[in-house]
Amino acid sequence: MFYTNVTTIKDFFLVGFPGLLPKYYGPVSAVLLVTFLVIAVGNIFILVFVKCQRSLHKPTYLIFCHLALTDVMFGTVTLPKIISKYWFNDNIVAFYGCFAQMYFVHFLGATHSFILMVMALDRFIAICAPLRYTSLFTNTTASVLCGISWFIPISWMVGVVLDALSLPFCNSNVIVQCYCDHLSIINLGCENVRESNVLGFTLAMISLLLPLGFIILSYFVVIVAVLRISSSEGRRRALSTCTPQLLITCLFYLPRCFVYLAYFVGYTFSAPIRIVVIMIYSLFPAAVNPVIYCFKTNEIKEIFKKRFLSSKINRT
Repeated sequence: MFYTNVTTIKDFFLVGFPGLLPKYYGPVSAVLLVTFLVIAVGNIFILVFVKCQRSLHKPTYLIFCHLALTDVMFGTVTLPKIISKYWFNDNIVAFYGCFAQMYFVHFLGATHSFILMVMALDRFIAICAPLRYTSLFTNTTASVLCGISWFIPISWMVGVVLDALSLPFCNSNVIVQCYCDHLSIINLGCENVRESNVLGFTLAMISLLLPLGFIILSYFVVIVAVLRISSSEGRRRALSTCTPQLLITCLFYLPRCFVYLAYFVGYTFSAPIRIVVIMIYSLFPAAVNPVIYCFKTNEIKEIFKKRFLSSKINRT
C-alpha cells in the first residue's frame, strides 16, 4: 500500500476491453488463452531447438533466442491477469503489482527494440563484409551486444516507475487497459502528470526511434550492397538471408510507428479500438515470430526436412 497526500490506493482495477458484453467474456478469454499458449509453446520451442541443435549455435540464431525470450516473457507478464479477469472475474491488481507489471511491459519492449538493432547489425556485417563476418561478429560479440540490450533499459525504466510512484493519486483507480502501462497509470495522478507524460513519451521515443534509425540506415546500405551484386542468383540469396529479419522488424515497428504518428498528428482512437490495436501489435508478433524463424530461415528448414525424411524412411 502506497500513501500519498491525496488518497490511499490499495489496488487497481483492470477494465480490459471497454464495453465488452459479459456474454463475450468466455470467447475472449479463450482467444487470449490460445494466444498465450501459442506464444509460450512457439518461443520455448525455438529456445530449446536452437539449444539442442549444435549446427545452429551461430550469432544469428543466438539473437533469435534473445528475441524469443523477450516474447515469451512479455506474454507471461501481460496475459495471465487479463485472462483471469474474463475467466474468473478477477480484475483486481495489487498496487505495487501493477507498477511491477508496468516496469516489465516497458522494459521488455525496449529490450526487444535494441535486440532488433543488434540483428540489423548482424545482417549489415554479413552482407557488406562477408569475408570478415566470422571474425567480426562471433557468438561472444552477439552475446555481449544482446546483454547490453537487456541492460540499457533497466536503469531508465526504474526511473520511470519511481517517477510514477511519486505521483499523488486521486480517487480513481480504474485502469482502462488490459495490463498496467505507464500512460494508464499516470493518467490517474492528480499533479505533475504532464511532466511524467513527457518523460515516458521521451524514453519511449528513444527506445523506439534510436534503434529504428540505425535499422533503417543499415538495411538501406544492405540493399544498396545487394543491388551491386552482379548475378541475379547472388542477389536473391543475399536478400533471402535478410527476409526473416525484415519481417520480424516490420511486424514490431510498423504498427507502433502508425499509432505514434497518428497520436503526433492529433488523430485519436476510441478507447476500445485503441486497446484492441495495442493488444494486436503487442502480441501478434510474439505469436508469429517462431513461424518466421522456422519457415523463413533456410538452415532451420533444412534441419526440419532432414528429420522429416529420416522419420519417413524409418517408417518404411
